[in-house]
Amino acid sequence: MKSLRTIIVDDEDLARQDLQHQLAGFPEINIVGEASSVEMAVKVINNTLPDVVFLDIQMPKESGFKLFEKIPIDFSVVFVTAFDNYAIRAFEVNALDYLLKPVNKTRLAQTIDRLQKQEKPEINTKLKLDYQDFIFIKYQGRTGFVKVSSIIYISATGDYTEVYTDKGEKKLVLKSLREWEEHLPNKHFFRIHRGEIINLEYVEKVEPSFKSTYQIYLRNIPNPLATSRKYSTELRKRFF
Repeated sequence: MKSLRTIIVDDEDLARQDLQHQLAGFPEINIVGEASSVEMAVKVINNTLPDVVFLDIQMPKESGFKLFEKIPIDFSVVFVTAFDNYAIRAFEVNALDYLLKPVNKTRLAQTIDRLQKQEKPEINTKLKLDYQDFIFIKYQGRTGFVKVSSIIYISATGDYTEVYTDKGEKKLVLKSLREWEEHLPNKHFFRIHRGEIINLEYVEKVEPSFKSTYQIYLRNIPNPLATSRKYSTELRKRFF
């Protein structure tokens, strides 16, 4: 049985104590540290090199999401959260494990078993994201969360897609455009070309172009995107 070096990150002392008490019942778990903030977690992780981090999301100074922006994630993450279901849907889509507070002992045992076997929980791969969800992605050797509503458009490039966000970022993701289309909310995202999906909330102007196609101008994107004839008919229903 492999011993899993584990740390607990939660801003509430009682929550950390309760989880530590429950984890003490699993001999394969070796708690090597704890932290009450993301800043402290970074130091503890760098010092202890854990196999597993049990991570709270709602913390006063910085969300647990911020941990993914500060260090490489080369360990397993289990979210321990009182977050409502919209966030959990995003985690399920991305095959991350999570525990709802108060932590259920039976559910915790399932998580420990998965960690030992390096298995991810079964997910509904067709599940639609909500516009305010966060999605966990791997890009350019890093991992992190992206809010669905922050995505301006997505462009196909070979086996990858480039995700453009309202922060001026471009993230290269090993995920097909078809996969994005299956998960993104239809109300807000629209495919304008075999190689591009746009967020309709960022459309500033639509101009007619060559042979019944259109040029679409998106906020914060300097150059317009062109529709294909195949998708122009549906686009006209949306805007005209």
